[in-house]
Amino acid sequence: MEKIYVIHENNEWTGPLYKRFEELGLPYEDWNLTRGIINLNETPPEGIFYNRMSASSHTRGNRYAPELADAVLAWLDHYGRTVINGSGALNLEVSKVRQYMQLEKYGVKTPETIAAVGKEQLIEAAEEFRDRPFITKHNRAGKGLGVRLFRSPEGLKDYVESDDFDDSVDGITLIQEYVESPEPFITRCEFVGGELMYAVMVDTSDGFELCPADACSVEDLFCPAGTDAGRQPKFQVINGFDEPVIEKYKKVLRDNDIQIAGIEFIRDKDGKIYTYDINTNTNYNSNAEEAARQYGMLEIAKYLGYLLKVDTVTNK
Repeated sequence: MEKIYVIHENNEWTGPLYKRFEELGLPYEDWNLTRGIINLNETPPEGIFYNRMSASSHTRGNRYAPELADAVLAWLDHYGRTVINGSGALNLEVSKVRQYMQLEKYGVKTPETIAAVGKEQLIEAAEEFRDRPFITKHNRAGKGLGVRLFRSPEGLKDYVESDDFDDSVDGITLIQEYVESPEPFITRCEFVGGELMYAVMVDTSDGFELCPADACSVEDLFCPAGTDAGRQPKFQVINGFDEPVIEKYKKVLRDNDIQIAGIEFIRDKDGKIYTYDINTNTNYNSNAEEAARQYGMLEIAKYLGYLLKVDTVTNK
């Protein structure tokens, strides 16, 4: 029997998807790539392969999971297997530089950004942002890793030369203009099958490190899920969301062979949209989805189930 194979490195994030597979009666197999062996001379099994590898795997002790996933994807591609979020997706997942170049290629505005390796080079690059606020972030990140706000190059110098300095796992730190929004929120657009499923408004008032996954509320105090007493929900699905940039997002995803992703943007005081992240390992917040009666993992399961049916018929 053909199956849906899920490539990942974090069991906490796969449970909601597997629950949907079971509800729909879809056969699946877990491929956790925290470690493993690939015999390149063996033929992979038949089925649909869904890549959910995360750029933040190293924060869970899985430093080389993306590299192993890259090898697996090359193996699957060689044998002509159907892969959702294949090598193109992984390339963008682990490099914000690649993300920004692809977004700009299709006319999507990104924040002014400089990439640097080395402490002296970071301090030098910060001079380009003198007299205006800027942020740092890791090139290979996820969960807002390495994101800090600075008001001057001197402030960055103090940080870089301190014991608190946190280098990116790939050695590349980005210095980026700080886009100041009149409201403390960003917007994340969720795509399944290359089409917009919904957009969600994310409250950023508690800090930069924000992701939708319910598991983050356990792992990261700066990534709360659900609601606090007397406050608006941290994540709210936006009904009837429609912006011209969505069509550009679709082209970026299609031409990088990405079928499932979340793309985040922020508006400045003039209403201009700046896009700053493509997350190909997208997760969803259950409270926000329940309020909107829209369910991302269910839509992913339906989409993969349809592809599995087509693949099974084709290979008979």
